Amino acid sequence: MLESIRARFAEFEIHALWVAKPANIRYLTGFTSPSDAKLLVTESAAVLYTDARYTVQAQNECRVPHVIARWEEVFAHVKPLVSGKNVGFEADAVMYSDFHELLQGLAVSLRPVTDIVEPLRAIKTPIEIQKMRHAAQIADVALEQILPLIVPGASERDIALELEFQMRRLGADGAAFEIIVASGERGAMPHGTASHKLIQDGELVTIDWGAFLDGYHSDCTRTVAVGQVSDHLLEIYRTVLEAHRLGMAAVKPDAKCFDIDAISRDFIHGAGYGEFFGHSLGHGVGLNVHEAPRLSFRASGDERLEVGNVVTVEPGIYVPGIGGVRIEDMVLVTLGGCESLTHAPKQIL
Repeated sequence: MLESIRARFAEFEIHALWVAKPANIRYLTGFTSPSDAKLLVTESAAVLYTDARYTVQAQNECRVPHVIARWEEVFAHVKPLVSGKNVGFEADAVMYSDFHELLQGLAVSLRPVTDIVEPLRAIKTPIEIQKMRHAAQIADVALEQILPLIVPGASERDIALELEFQMRRLGADGAAFEIIVASGERGAMPHGTASHKLIQDGELVTIDWGAFLDGYHSDCTRTVAVGQVSDHLLEIYRTVLEAHRLGMAAVKPDAKCFDIDAISRDFIHGAGYGEFFGHSLGHGVGLNVHEAPRLSFRASGDERLEVGNVVTVEPGIYVPGIGGVRIEDMVLVTLGGCESLTHAPKQIL
């Protein structure tokens, strides 16, 4: 991994890289408390910096040499390693003020860089895939166990709490993100995190959840019906279900991310609901729940899927005053197309 990073130094005209993003630090070092660490990668060395709280943990986990020090001591260690060099830093994760003391008296040129580690993370290793598959399995089973609780009078918040409890009971380290449970008109909010609202008969309930396990995330969404729902809601559900099917069928190696998004989006537009689908079709999942690649109308024309990508396919329709539907699966891009890692049933109307 580190050699792959160094191989990109010339492209960015740097001699060293200061890594601050927790997911990138964990990916490159194996250290499981990366929010309290920084990583320096040079042409010939790599050093993780963290504090005394993690002395034993760093010794047990870290794949690179590490230094236990206070922040002001870190500068003293870094200076001789970067003096006279072009030092790249993650432009979207580091404040310039963090380098002020480090730069004093040194002939160092700072170079903001983006997406130097992330393209490597986008291609999952077999071990990463195994972890994500396990996380998805936990989430699937947990939903199955709480489905009988989704009845009139149950609160969105209680459903979310029980779902997280079941995932933890099954071995997850926690929820992958704040669980979304949005019923009735609240279903028109794509990020309608669980409220104290009570679920009513005749409503749709959108549940977006995932398990967090050993640093990796799963992500899935299902929309379920409570009792008999209106024909309008049925139409919306069936439209999203077909858009989801079309999107899943389009996921394969070398497919353009923009085109995959367009396939589902055009179907929803043709059904008369285009204005009610405002977000991208999907995103990468891994150490972060949202990462590269992205299936999006904002994707550049040369963004394509590769074998080993793990992405979501999640079309949705959100009609204010009516409700909403989203159906999402997390899939692995394979030589033959894709494999869904999430398996909760969809035909639940």
